[in-house]
Amino acid sequence: MLQDYSASKIESKWQRKWSEEGVFSAEPKDEKKFFITIPYPYLNGNLHAGHTRTFTIGDVVARYRRMRGENVLFPMGFHVTGTPIVGLSELVKNRDPEIEKVYTEHHDIPPEVFATLTTPQAIVDYFRKESKSAMESIGYSIDWRREFTTTDPAYKKFIEWQYFILRSLGYVSKGSHPVRWCPNDENPVEDHDILKGEEATIIDFALIKFRLGDRILPCATLRPETVFGVTNLWVNPEVVHAVARVGDETWIVSQEAYEKLIHTDRSVERIGEVKGGDLIGKRLQNPLTKDEILVLPATFVDPDNGSGIVMSVPAHAPFDYLALKDLYDRDLSGYGITEDLRKIEFISLIEVPDYGEFPAVEVSDELGVVDQNDPRAEEATKLVYRREFHNGVLKERTGKYAGVAVSKIKDRLLSDLIDGNVAEVFYEFSETPVICRCGTRCVVKMVKDQWFLNYSDPEWKGRVLDCLGGMRLIPEEIRTEFENKVDWLKDKACARRKGLGTNLPWDQEWLIESLGDSTIYMSYYILAKYVNGGMKIDRLVPEFFDYIFLGKGDATRVADLSGIPVETVRDIRADFEYWYPVDLRSSGKDLVANHLLFFLYHHVAIYPPALWPRAMAVNGFVSLEGKKMSKSKGPLLTLRRAVEANGADVTRLYILSNAEHTQDADWRNDGVEATRQQVLRFYNLAREIIADQEIDEAANPELIDRWMESMLARRILETTEALEAVQTRRAVQSAFYHMINDIRWYQRRGGKNRLRSVLDVWVRLMAPFTPHVCEEIWEEMADVEAKAFGKDAYISRAQWPVADPNMIDPGAEMAEDLLERTLSDVEEILRVTSKKPERITLFTTPSWKREMLKAALDLKEGGSLDVGSIIKSAMALPEVASHKKEAPKYAQRLMKGAHVLTSDPLQIDELATLSREKRYLERAFCCPVNVLSADEPGEDPMGKSRNAEPGRPAIFIE
Repeated sequence: MLQDYSASKIESKWQRKWSEEGVFSAEPKDEKKFFITIPYPYLNGNLHAGHTRTFTIGDVVARYRRMRGENVLFPMGFHVTGTPIVGLSELVKNRDPEIEKVYTEHHDIPPEVFATLTTPQAIVDYFRKESKSAMESIGYSIDWRREFTTTDPAYKKFIEWQYFILRSLGYVSKGSHPVRWCPNDENPVEDHDILKGEEATIIDFALIKFRLGDRILPCATLRPETVFGVTNLWVNPEVVHAVARVGDETWIVSQEAYEKLIHTDRSVERIGEVKGGDLIGKRLQNPLTKDEILVLPATFVDPDNGSGIVMSVPAHAPFDYLALKDLYDRDLSGYGITEDLRKIEFISLIEVPDYGEFPAVEVSDELGVVDQNDPRAEEATKLVYRREFHNGVLKERTGKYAGVAVSKIKDRLLSDLIDGNVAEVFYEFSETPVICRCGTRCVVKMVKDQWFLNYSDPEWKGRVLDCLGGMRLIPEEIRTEFENKVDWLKDKACARRKGLGTNLPWDQEWLIESLGDSTIYMSYYILAKYVNGGMKIDRLVPEFFDYIFLGKGDATRVADLSGIPVETVRDIRADFEYWYPVDLRSSGKDLVANHLLFFLYHHVAIYPPALWPRAMAVNGFVSLEGKKMSKSKGPLLTLRRAVEANGADVTRLYILSNAEHTQDADWRNDGVEATRQQVLRFYNLAREIIADQEIDEAANPELIDRWMESMLARRILETTEALEAVQTRRAVQSAFYHMINDIRWYQRRGGKNRLRSVLDVWVRLMAPFTPHVCEEIWEEMADVEAKAFGKDAYISRAQWPVADPNMIDPGAEMAEDLLERTLSDVEEILRVTSKKPERITLFTTPSWKREMLKAALDLKEGGSLDVGSIIKSAMALPEVASHKKEAPKYAQRLMKGAHVLTSDPLQIDELATLSREKRYLERAFCCPVNVLSADEPGEDPMGKSRNAEPGRPAIFIE
């Protein structure tokens, strides 16, 4: 019977002890250091399950490294700069009902408290307190002496210093660039500012100008080379289009496209409108080939996509082919179209291996796509575009571009089209809509006189790639994504006019953008301890930071300039030299394209290679009962709610065992409850072992004791290996679930005398995952044994178990595996028969089958395994020759299971092993048990002995 324990009581007890005794306060000392950071949270909402996963992974690594004897610094701060907090305060002040519902229902804020959050500072103060309390409630081993927010005065001075350096290096400049823009706030927006469409990027489309008399119908495309194959244009007849004067040209575009154009650097004036239906049937000229083409109706055209007018390339675009085919039998005379559309000739312009003239037609037919509404049309499109982009080459029809790879044509062709006034660049989001947190729809705006970080600088990119090349990335597969993101990254706006943050030191009208001030903040953790300790900060001049972080200048002069005692200046510098660089940055995969990328860029710009980050680990997202979580819309599971409902250790263990690395996790309440029951079993089992007075650790080991010691050594090795690779799920499986099963088997076999030493190791293996319950067990062990295991009163600082390779006993493991498998087989038969056995006879494998298995393994190793070769090889053996009738059948069985054939069954004497455990088997089944060899089966009226195989005895139950 499980005896429940008060999780909240135990957890609050140990959290209080850790805090009061400063267990996780890190200072330089003569030990190997390990500096780990995780993303500081943005304070516009309560921490949720996504934070829980990322932060708990970081905490597990910190706790593991601490137990390995390393001096671990694991700090935390809070991110508050930018516009989201300002926007939220305005929404609260205006009593926005939707926002109130989100924050009271999903973020668990009492309505009366939410109503008071009408200023940015009130929001910062509230969520700072709540976030810190939540992190403390789950037991993170953070050094809270280093806490700060990004609007603290000293931090602002630190950011100013950073930007002075970036500007001096030529990495900050003023210019015109496309940015994500909120028309309401009149500010560039970054990921933290966005309510919807956070993953949208800015893509440069080619805007091809098709002429209708003196008017232009522009079409946006990512593949300008396909203009050679245009047969018609698509216009949605139900959409009213704007007529606008763009520069000295007259364009016809959708209303949505017109709204986008007015935010570009073009001169744009609306002069009228035209119904889409009035454009159908018109004939235009292809600006490149001069072919005459027709405008056809298509309701699938989205006015919010590009210009709202689409060019059709049916030879290479499945949707265009299907849409055109769907019109073949339609009456279009109402649009003035009377010709047979079947006569429109498809134009082949790309040669692709394994495809003929018209890849779009072939793939659509191959996949059985019925029409443009068939879901398989999307799959066909992706397939054609992918193969054409990676393997396609332009044909003779493209003139001077013939023979050029599709993957290399865009920039060259677009440049030529722009020079010939056939095309322009049009910036568009990769997905729409993009909504600012203020509720306004964002646009792509060409901003003039804007401050930018020159991330496109080739030399800067090269240094980032050098940094990546010398770093450990976890998992290693994420390296390609990082390299692609570096290659793709363009210049980025680094300043705004609204929000919280640090002013550009040389242009006080601008505030440094929120992602731009959160790049090397890991350095500030070293300084924050001194700032929080009362250090004077009113004269933090650039020379102070130069000395502290770069070692430039003289400590005495820096002390004179800053008013800080020279001893303190030297201490801070020494601390920085000890702790830096960052040994591991652990974060969510949503930050690869921004925070983590900028983290690398700014480190390689500011610091020498010796101080560049050493490793990054990336983890996936968390969903809630299969649904994507959202801070702004719900559903949302806050960290605090999870801990209050389930306890800290259960929450930690479940989130860690759910998935690992970049796999996404799914929080399910039934899984959490199952985990709670397992943690309870762990606690009860530990207390039973501690209280058992009959354990005799000095007793000579039996087979089951040797097996337990062997499995324990393996679990130590497996868990250690997994944690070194930040594989939390694998580590939990080994340290917890496999260990539970090992101990159950050990106890079932009557094992007892190794339980206390097993528990001593087990509780230490589990300490990084479930620290509170492990501290409680550790304390009880110390009380009973009148000593503290591991030389420390806290398991959080105890020594990590080290496996003794000499304790691994493959023979004992295989023997127990044989016994367990035999027990399971007998129990399965008894379940089917539902009768109490009078006697059980076990027949171990005959020698001829062992010889055949050896022969099969030799053939497998030589790569020539098949039924014929097994029979030929085995029949040459005297032991097998006398079984020529049975051998072919057994050869077929061996071949059927060839993928799992091992030599393990040949390593032990099955007859001796089972005979030795005869008394145990009789106790297990409450009846006599005989163990015989199939070579000498004795009495075998049913002929069961012929079923015996290596590792699987035959069973006869009377």
